[in-house]
Amino acid sequence: MSAADSIIVFDFETTGLSPDMGDRAIEIGAVRLVDGVVVDQFQALMNPGFRVSGFIESYTGISNAMLAEADSCADVMARFTDFIADDNLLAHNASFDKRFLDAELDRLSLHYPGQVICSLLASRRIFQHAPNHKLGTLVDYTNLAVEGDFHRALFDAQMTAEIWLKMLGQLRQDYGFNEIPFALMQKLNKTAKKSLHKMLLSAAA
Repeated sequence: MSAADSIIVFDFETTGLSPDMGDRAIEIGAVRLVDGVVVDQFQALMNPGFRVSGFIESYTGISNAMLAEADSCADVMARFTDFIADDNLLAHNASFDKRFLDAELDRLSLHYPGQVICSLLASRRIFQHAPNHKLGTLVDYTNLAVEGDFHRALFDAQMTAEIWLKMLGQLRQDYGFNEIPFALMQKLNKTAKKSLHKMLLSAAA
């Protein structure tokens, strides 16, 4: 049974919003959590094969000059697949990052056996009183120390990991869990807010 605090937290920076529209990944950042502790990390820029827009340069701080010297998407994603191994994955607004992960790996006929879970969906249920559930807002809401720049992949992955551990800690505090299975967090993300308390009480019993 896989634990929710042993997981790979990842984040992409991209040329736009949709791989279906030809957008590509330009940076991947990830941290590996084992029993709630960061034990490894992965970060790489990747050259998508075309120039990125001025908006993306200013939004991410990743310039075309930086990307010109980066390895290809294929090289980086092959290394990242090795890094993932058979672990489960986590991202904030995971539907976005999973689309790019799947699109980049499909180009290479590569696959990953783990499942992907979303910390944004979990935060809507666990931190219901947060002003909103953007990553930066949750960092402020949980009083995390910030040393880095949002919209760079490794930093965003690190902050997502910290938020995730805060949420797991909240569940332990509120419901007395010792171990929190990954499968329980998957169930939590699919449970309506009004039914959440009853579900968690039952799971903790």
